[in-house]
Amino acid sequence: MSGITLIGTGNMARTIGTLAVAGGNTVEVMGRDRSKADDLAKALGGGATTGEWGAVPAGDIVITALLYDGVVPVVAEYADALAGKVIVDISNPFNATFDGLAHGEETSVAREVAKVAPAGAGVVKAFNTIFRGVLEKGRPDVFLAGDDARAKADVAAFIETLGLRPLDVGGLGMAHWLEGMGLVTVGLAGNGVGHGDFALGVDEFTG
Repeated sequence: MSGITLIGTGNMARTIGTLAVAGGNTVEVMGRDRSKADDLAKALGGGATTGEWGAVPAGDIVITALLYDGVVPVVAEYADALAGKVIVDISNPFNATFDGLAHGEETSVAREVAKVAPAGAGVVKAFNTIFRGVLEKGRPDVFLAGDDARAKADVAAFIETLGLRPLDVGGLGMAHWLEGMGLVTVGLAGNGVGHGDFALGVDEFTG
């Protein structure tokens, strides 16, 4: 079991927090609005607690459940409070028309996080290819990327406590392509599949 800190109080924080509590993990919630963080921790139950914004997170794994443009500034704001932690970026930097990535170059939110994260922090991209509704009621594969093998192993172990399968796609440079996969899921939902009740995954064939 893992110690998890959620930075953010929105829908993805609630969904991941619910799964984390059900999986036997300890959960802390941090939000700029303390009352919202308190409310979410109470709703999660399972001994979930509320942390002080900007303080050292209680969890070894810190999930930034924020809109993409808030992730890097918040990591920079927390600064050395995140030293030695595993930082998990779950965001998707879509442009306004949802047909491209907002940064427009071969980078990623996770890679930009790594530039401002303190020494000793490991950065992992994960969960961004899954619609919230599917995460709530399904058992999708969870793709992850990062340069720190220990950090990825910790996140993979956490994902397994949720009853999900972690799939390592490689180093942090692959986070850009995971963001592209997030964009593909949106395109499929609006076109070929026509709804959001699906997830991208891997089927293995041995014959």
